Amino acid sequence: MKEEYKRYSQRAEEKKTNNETCEPPGKMDEKEDLQPERKEDELTVLDEKAFLQQCYTSKPYTVQHSVRKLEAEDVAAERKKQTVVEQVMIDQLSRAVISDPEQNGNGALFESEPVLPGLRTAPLRFRKRTLHETKIRTRSALTENVLSNKLRFDGRLISRNGRDACRELIGFFFVYDKSLTVYEYRQFGKNRTNALPFIQKGIYAHQRGQKKGKQYCLNDVYVGADLTFLSLHHPGLPESIKQKPIFTIRVINIDEIARTFLKASDVENEEHLIKQEGDDKNIFRMVQKKLREKLSKRGVRIVTGLGKYFRELERKANRVLSKTDFKQALKVFHLEVPAEDFESLWSILEDNNNGNIDYTDFIRAILGEMNEYRKTFVRKAYMKLDYNKTGSVPMIDIKKCYCAKKHPQVLAGNATEEEVKSSFLETLEDACSNPNEVSFSEFEDYYEGLSIGIVDDEDFVNTLRNPWGI
Repeated sequence: MKEEYKRYSQRAEEKKTNNETCEPPGKMDEKEDLQPERKEDELTVLDEKAFLQQCYTSKPYTVQHSVRKLEAEDVAAERKKQTVVEQVMIDQLSRAVISDPEQNGNGALFESEPVLPGLRTAPLRFRKRTLHETKIRTRSALTENVLSNKLRFDGRLISRNGRDACRELIGFFFVYDKSLTVYEYRQFGKNRTNALPFIQKGIYAHQRGQKKGKQYCLNDVYVGADLTFLSLHHPGLPESIKQKPIFTIRVINIDEIARTFLKASDVENEEHLIKQEGDDKNIFRMVQKKLREKLSKRGVRIVTGLGKYFRELERKANRVLSKTDFKQALKVFHLEVPAEDFESLWSILEDNNNGNIDYTDFIRAILGEMNEYRKTFVRKAYMKLDYNKTGSVPMIDIKKCYCAKKHPQVLAGNATEEEVKSSFLETLEDACSNPNEVSFSEFEDYYEGLSIGIVDDEDFVNTLRNPWGI
């Protein structure tokens, strides 16, 4: 295997002079200019192998195949959403009727029924009540028409746990009382599906940031918004989520038509516009812009390296990482950030996370993160690999599923499938704490780093569609 790497590297070097590789023109000149000045910016063998994955951008996914897949995915997504909507309506309308106090006070219906001696003294809630004995008209004002004024949105849990991060969540914000609920769509086998409440319908408030304590409103639900909840208020959550006092759901898609209609008809909306903490985001962007040029050529190695570094440090220290730990990490990876910018960034993160800063949030704040469109395809690829939903994928399954047939270098005859696959596996194994398996956070970090050097969204998606067949 090592000999194959050497032969491929030699072959790639020979092709560079003829511009037959996927490297952009002028790249070699840039490297020659940078080498004498800054040794830490030199591209390593792993950087070259990671850069090879960007070559998929020059071979777009087959249009005909893409259209067929998209149509099938749209049908499946629409069916999924319809299933969840129907379940939400059934749950909420049934709860509104059955939980009405008048139902328990209507004892006349039970008097006419023959019952066993001694049962008449039992509380009404222990007596059997059929659907025909339930009053059709109640004082509850909750009707299907009222519930229809809602905003549907798709969400994902922000978590390093692969099983939690890949949960399919669909939420609803109800305008009539400013409440929201989140359901999880689950599929059992090929044909059996179910929609289960993940967050019960209720009125909730922000738990972090400048809006902490303020009730959620319609303008708080937009693509990229973070909805924070106290895990203490949701005892039915999985143990992996309840380990932290606050969990976050990121909005990844919304019904834009419904949102536009609801904003126009909501008289109480007034001037409460979305404030995305503009000053905070400007500070993040300023720091990220300073590091962008350095990351464009070695983004995979830095992003995956930082994640691996923090995981090892967290495991060895067995404590919450300190400010000094984060500063040291930036120094190790030659990511120089001015002291003033670092202090501003740190104060924002500390305030948003109640003093307990997760290293994932820190990395995303320093280096930035790909948009939700790209993340959707990363999750889709990982969910295909992790079909048992365990949260980790054996490396042997990665080797079986990765396909390099559509790589431009393979199609041109400049490299074999095995050479391209070996290059990918070597860079991915280097990013993993355990070389025998790949966790979701490691898989996401790899493509997070790869994403930095790809400007166009569709080009990035091609790097996932072609090798993984999604």
